[in-house]
Amino acid sequence: MKITVVGCGNVATVLARLCIEKGHEITQVIARNHIAGEAFAKRFSCKFLNFSEEHEQEIDIVIVSLSDNSLPEAVHNLNFGLVPVVHTAGSCGMEVLEKTSKNYGVLYPIQTLRKEMKMLPEIPFLIEGNNEETIKFIKNFALTLSDSVTIQNAEQRLRLHASAVIVNNFTNYLYSVAEKFCKDENVDFKLLLPLIKQTSARVQNNSPLSVQTGPAVRGDITTLDKHLRLLTEYPKLRTLYMRLTDGIMND
Repeated sequence: MKITVVGCGNVATVLARLCIEKGHEITQVIARNHIAGEAFAKRFSCKFLNFSEEHEQEIDIVIVSLSDNSLPEAVHNLNFGLVPVVHTAGSCGMEVLEKTSKNYGVLYPIQTLRKEMKMLPEIPFLIEGNNEETIKFIKNFALTLSDSVTIQNAEQRLRLHASAVIVNNFTNYLYSVAEKFCKDENVDFKLLLPLIKQTSARVQNNSPLSVQTGPAVRGDITTLDKHLRLLTEYPKLRTLYMRLTDGIMND
């Protein structure tokens, strides 16, 4: 398919790579940032346009990859006629695109995506469309990109988006907190990497609740007390430790 991409950030870049890898063609990119847009166009051998320029008509689908908060305003003046337009935002309804095309929907990747990724990860997609024909079109397109494609409405997608923030962003924040603590205490954070891998591997085939380990789930008050005394000089981390411990013990 011939594809127009709106946006040139992390998601737009990774999805463009994936589309090309699967045999599609990026024909043009529409972006506000001229420098980033030109770089994107050069990388994917396509045309760069700003939002005010007239876009090509001979395209099959438009992928709008913009941040959730900037999406409504950014697409306000775009109109692609009958060409299906999808956005990749997790927390926005598809109605934000209703003025951009007669056929619109959502192509939301449940994955953390960065421009500098060397290898493309497995990317499940949640999709939605404003009519049955568009749903079928988006689904068929998504299936060329991934084996995991699920139709989900806005409410379901928002719930999964919130869950994605918890399992990805919150977990990564805990890694960063632990890394800083290790650095401050002159111990090697990298020694924890095998543990991080094993913890992630366990939940592939088990409920996270069923494989919870540690002093909190055992009710090991002696060890918990030692940790809390150790963290006295780190009040924010101590509070975080206490709140998470309370959650585990009282779940």
